[in-house]
Amino acid sequence: MSKLKFIAAAVAAVALGLSTQAQAEGRIRIAEQYGVTYLLLNIAQDQKLIEKHGKQQGIDIAVERTQLSGGAAINDALLSGSIDIASAGVGPLLTIWDRTNGKQNVRGVASLGNFPYYLVSNNPKVKTIADFTEKDRIGLPAAGVSVQSRILQMAVARQWGDKEFNRLDKLTQTLPHPDAAAAVIAGGTEINAHFGNSPYQEQELAQNPNARIVLNSYDVLGGPSSSTVLYATEKYRNENPKTYRAFTAALAEAAQFASANPEGAADAYLRVSKSKVDRALLLKIIKNPQVQFKVAPQNTYGLAQFLHRVGVLKNQPTSWRDYFFEDPAIGQGG
Repeated sequence: MSKLKFIAAAVAAVALGLSTQAQAEGRIRIAEQYGVTYLLLNIAQDQKLIEKHGKQQGIDIAVERTQLSGGAAINDALLSGSIDIASAGVGPLLTIWDRTNGKQNVRGVASLGNFPYYLVSNNPKVKTIADFTEKDRIGLPAAGVSVQSRILQMAVARQWGDKEFNRLDKLTQTLPHPDAAAAVIAGGTEINAHFGNSPYQEQELAQNPNARIVLNSYDVLGGPSSSTVLYATEKYRNENPKTYRAFTAALAEAAQFASANPEGAADAYLRVSKSKVDRALLLKIIKNPQVQFKVAPQNTYGLAQFLHRVGVLKNQPTSWRDYFFEDPAIGQGG
């Protein structure tokens, strides 16, 4: 073999090795946020369910986890290649699906269950969203784009019309749930409202006598809804079919466990999250009839239709299937 052919062969071998390495199965990097909404991921971590189902697929899976706050940060991490699985509200999923349609083709993987989100205020004068004034500030993750922001916009549009959908955006401020909850509980700060999730919203109601529910997400969306979802790029799904299947199987097992064993689910959450939330309050949240642990998305399309109608989404989804990957694991969604 000539020297030139030898070099060419060596380069080809290296390239093949890099290609194989890039598509190698057995690694999944998951980003999650704060709250009981992420309980299924906590259970999967506590019981090593992803690793268990990976072995059933014939592979060893290295699971890496990171914690971020807000859908915008989550979406940036996914598009930069820093994570493989994003977890955020339906709002950020729809935003990134619209943005990557025909390119990275980001779509939903599964739901993390149905949870009601409460907009809580400690201002005695605020009983409905119509009572907020320039003096009020609403803490929420990723102001303007988080699922809480989008649900608030949907409620505002219902109150004042679609053209006014962002009327209260000027009152919202980006804050991680723990920080916004601390402000509402303590009182006396400019953040006197929080559109949050569990357990923070329940802690606010329990610890501040002035705290009240101004808005329930289920009332806006018309019933139980997938509040938080998981999503990924088409490339990751296609190049890691066994890892992907192990992940969705682990989620389904975690959902079954949470539904059948609230006590065990609560203990898993406390172990993994290191949360100081009162266990009795945590159990009350998990046992709330409005909370449903399921991986199939539910009641997400109404928000998608609204966001297209007001011009947030350029692409119009024809059903929930447009922004979720087809997968038997999630069954019949919505």
